[in-house]
Amino acid sequence: MASKGWFNLESAGASVPETQYFEGDSAFKFLGLSRTTRLYGFFACLGIGFLLSILGSIVLFLGQITIFAVLYGFGTIISLAGTGFLIGFFSQLKLMFKPVRVVATLVFLGSIVLVFIGAFVLDSEILCLVFVIIEYLAYTWYSLSYIPWARAAVKKGVGLG
Repeated sequence: MASKGWFNLESAGASVPETQYFEGDSAFKFLGLSRTTRLYGFFACLGIGFLLSILGSIVLFLGQITIFAVLYGFGTIISLAGTGFLIGFFSQLKLMFKPVRVVATLVFLGSIVLVFIGAFVLDSEILCLVFVIIEYLAYTWYSLSYIPWARAAVKKGVGLG
């Protein structure tokens, strides 16, 4: 008996339209992974990344700055890589470096590196936290670039636009 519900997208047939997020060059299309399997992969990466980031935050308050950097950094990277299950890794890279979001992407990726530098080279918990905040803000700005007029609304909301 076929499973019913939201997670069984194949049985939904025409009621679930193909979107730009499931078309094209999914990194796993050549493996024959279904939409449902790719969604599971995305949510698994999102969950694992979130869990690693939370664990990293906990150990930071225990004074383990290097473990924090490793857990938080890998958590962020795994979460970001999860979208490769949806749109493909090459498509994601192309989208990340479009002119509208290239600055946010570079600040985001640079701040991940700076978290590692803050932990391993500078051994500074305060700098790590500053870099994490910068990372979070850059990722938020990056994410808003995918929503029409979201950046303009945020600018207007904080009095910059």
